[in-house]
Amino acid sequence: MENQNKSIAFQWIIPSAILMVVVLIMLFNFSTKSSADAADAVSKNLIEVTEQYEQAFVDELETLKMVSQPIKKLLEREGTDNRGRVVELLDALAAGSGAYKICFCDTNGHGLNQLGEDISVADTDYFQAILNSANVSYIYTEEENYLSQKAIVVVEHVVMQEDKGYLLMYYPMDKFSKLMTKSDFDVNAFLTIVDAEGNIMGTSGASSKLLEGANLMETVEGENPEVTRTIRNRMKNGARGNSNVTVGGASYMLVYVPVGTNQWEMFLGVSQAYVDRQISLQWEHTKSMLTSLIVVVFIFICVVMVVNIISKIRSNEKKKQLEDKADTDLLTGLNNKLATERKIKEFMAQNPQAQSMMFMVDVDNFKKINDTMGHAFGDEVLRSLGQQIGGIFRASDIIGRIGGDEFMIFLKNIPNAEAVRKEAKKVENFFRGFQAGEYVKYAATASIGVAIFPQEGNDFESLYKAADQGVYKAKKRGKNQLAFYRDEWEQEKKEEV
Repeated sequence: MENQNKSIAFQWIIPSAILMVVVLIMLFNFSTKSSADAADAVSKNLIEVTEQYEQAFVDELETLKMVSQPIKKLLEREGTDNRGRVVELLDALAAGSGAYKICFCDTNGHGLNQLGEDISVADTDYFQAILNSANVSYIYTEEENYLSQKAIVVVEHVVMQEDKGYLLMYYPMDKFSKLMTKSDFDVNAFLTIVDAEGNIMGTSGASSKLLEGANLMETVEGENPEVTRTIRNRMKNGARGNSNVTVGGASYMLVYVPVGTNQWEMFLGVSQAYVDRQISLQWEHTKSMLTSLIVVVFIFICVVMVVNIISKIRSNEKKKQLEDKADTDLLTGLNNKLATERKIKEFMAQNPQAQSMMFMVDVDNFKKINDTMGHAFGDEVLRSLGQQIGGIFRASDIIGRIGGDEFMIFLKNIPNAEAVRKEAKKVENFFRGFQAGEYVKYAATASIGVAIFPQEGNDFESLYKAADQGVYKAKKRGKNQLAFYRDEWEQEKKEEV
């Protein structure tokens, strides 16, 4: 029964384990996808934030151009012959635009500023860029003669009747440094704008190892050559994106978006620790749900498995009870003929060399008992015999009623001749003291035949015949006695007596 229960449990454990593995794989794949989706959501959010900073920066430059339009139109209409009037207009633009310097120059680069000072920008890099491109609107410069002021020069072309010139407005990159004054990120976040080659034009936010050099791309490239190539390619294509980089032992995510002019690029740098926290927050609810789901699935599978195992065990127990009932002789409570034979055959097949004893018991003069005392008393004799004889042997031994007044006793694993004689004596003494009947005591006797397995029969049929031959001997000698199939056992028994 124990082996059967183990088999039932094993049958349920394997499919349940397979189901659990399948569920866990599915949950793992879902978890991986959820984690990837969370990382993608954080990446998109950072790109959107960077685009907002980029738009704020471009809006300031566009505002400067918009504010300059009335002054540009006045210069075009009034001309530039009146120096005082030009200075007045430039000063008004300086006061209302936020530019730290306003200049007007002719096509040779000579002119004046809002202070009325004569200036010459002919030798500057940005003036050469103006001459080389009629459509240039914004030019980055670093004026060495103006406290090394980094600036974006906003250019407006002034076209007059017989002449033309340029209105130059200098947007200070110091204003860009205040773009991230109150960071939405951690204390390590920074913002920077670079030109097409990666040269840093301005920075905002925290100081960083990535900003220590003059060129952001060269700083990143030292430890991240493959990533740098990817970033450069995306910059050339005007693509948005993000890349993970490590510089000086610090890990960052660089988020980059094009500014939309001169192939400039804006970079947002945040620590990888901040990104990981944001990803964790993004899918924290999903992670909690997955954990709960795994626990529920595990409990469900365990409950289903336990319920089915218990159901199977109960079913088998019921089946066993029915089998036992089918194997039981209703009158005596012993094994019936079919069960007795089956169980003995099973033992013989499994233990072909285990010395055992078969007793054939035939109640003497049972027909006379029925005729003189009635069938009810005869049944009482058989019932009492079954109850009493079952109590003197081991639970592992096989005892059964195989006929109307015939019984069979099979004693397993009798080790030696001394044990054989001892067991034979026990059966013989039992019938010498056996009495049946509750009110009327009747001393029933029996003729008993004994055969030894496997010496006198190595299968049920041959052993049965040998034991039956012993019964024949006992009856021939006058009944109420025990006889062995082999005469040598009889001789040993007499010598012992």
